[in-house]
Amino acid sequence: MLAKGTFAAVVALCAMSASSAGELRRPNFVVILMDDMGWRDVGFAGNKFVETPNIDRLAKSGLTFTQSYSSAPNCAPTRACLMSGQYTPRHGIYTVVDPRQPSGSPWHKMLGARSESELPTKIVTVAEALRDGGYATAFFGMWNLGRGRTGPVTPGGQGFDQVVFPENIGFAKDAYFDDDGRYLSDRLTDAVLEFVERHRAEPFFVYLPDHAVHAPYEPKPELLKKYEQKAARDDDRRNNPAYAATIEAVDQNVGRIMAALQQWNLVENTVVIFTSDNGGTPQFTAPLNGSKGHLYEGGIRVPLVVSWSGLANAGGRCDAPVTSVDLYPTLLELAALKPPQGHVLDGVSWVPALKGATELPRTRLFWHFPCYVGKATPSSAVREGDFKLIEFYEDGGRRELYDLRTDPNERHDLARAMPDKAAALYKILQAWQTEIGAAIPRNNNPNYDPKAQPQRGSRGGKDGTGGRGPTNES
Repeated sequence: MLAKGTFAAVVALCAMSASSAGELRRPNFVVILMDDMGWRDVGFAGNKFVETPNIDRLAKSGLTFTQSYSSAPNCAPTRACLMSGQYTPRHGIYTVVDPRQPSGSPWHKMLGARSESELPTKIVTVAEALRDGGYATAFFGMWNLGRGRTGPVTPGGQGFDQVVFPENIGFAKDAYFDDDGRYLSDRLTDAVLEFVERHRAEPFFVYLPDHAVHAPYEPKPELLKKYEQKAARDDDRRNNPAYAATIEAVDQNVGRIMAALQQWNLVENTVVIFTSDNGGTPQFTAPLNGSKGHLYEGGIRVPLVVSWSGLANAGGRCDAPVTSVDLYPTLLELAALKPPQGHVLDGVSWVPALKGATELPRTRLFWHFPCYVGKATPSSAVREGDFKLIEFYEDGGRRELYDLRTDPNERHDLARAMPDKAAALYKILQAWQTEIGAAIPRNNNPNYDPKAQPQRGSRGGKDGTGGRGPTNES
């Protein structure tokens, strides 16, 4: 096996040869990951209140995945799944580690499984795989997979050549504005564009996990005023002016990125992916059932669009179910790189869909969330075809079954009406849990008090160092 430096040199030489022959080099990648953006919070996904012309333009020229899922119902595990290409039991990050909700808290009926707070360094991240394959790599935003500014569990230790946390550019934790009145999404995008301009002559991978659109919101005043006026003319109480303004601020920066790629003649050879880390908050996920923290559709359904000149069906839609663990193998295949030796990938590449296929070579999707967060309880789930089974570990392992084709909002539990189907899917789920080594909550909590209430408060800890502190909502 070639050493990392030798392999990168060989790849670079091959790229130069291809360029001299007049061929396009391997594609660049820009992955934009929103925080807490629900499945319908942008125009191309059906939102009529928020204005997202630039993101919608991506959808019109790209491929929209109508059944896109996050690999977990909150941020840290999904980001770990994206970076590793692995389901949660393999890397052990099941949830956001919250000191206010330790296992054994009196409001927990069961003892939830232990979750890691750092992505293990033995895992070869997608950034490491691309960097070792000759890509310039850069990270801008929120990490949530290990604390610190430098070190092995930070982005710089996990494959990114350049790292920009909000604190590096003058932002306090959780802040959308700095002391000079500059907006975080704007400043992160400034840093992205500076990196792309420096590396536009070579393949690059940009990972932009923005702080937006996580509450509490600090919208730009001019956008807030605009949406307050719109809301005054609208009867839908779900329309939140501050939230809408936060989304449009992101859209403005998507437009800036695309304009810069156009200016530098990079659009044709850059794959732009826009998605979210989990479902939205309750008021924004209707009519889907549930919200972030839950394995119902509202907690894991997310928007996803892939924009690239190599699409077979530009402006089209793909109904095949996809999830966060698929990003890793997709980027590797597009970059003509093989998976790292010995590294298991649970996802499948989207390249067949990008080339026009309506199905992907997979029969099932899995989720495993054996912890408490917010109002959500430990659970696990499997989707096979149109059917989805959710196992709830409280109350003796209660199970619910839904036909997502006829009941996408999960209003009708079919577990009793279709016991054979429920039993078959449960057997599949149990076999997967055993095979992958999933941590299963089994013990009741001796400290449980049905009158106890979870600790509430400000969401601390989402700081520029890349970690998250106490929060029951992250």
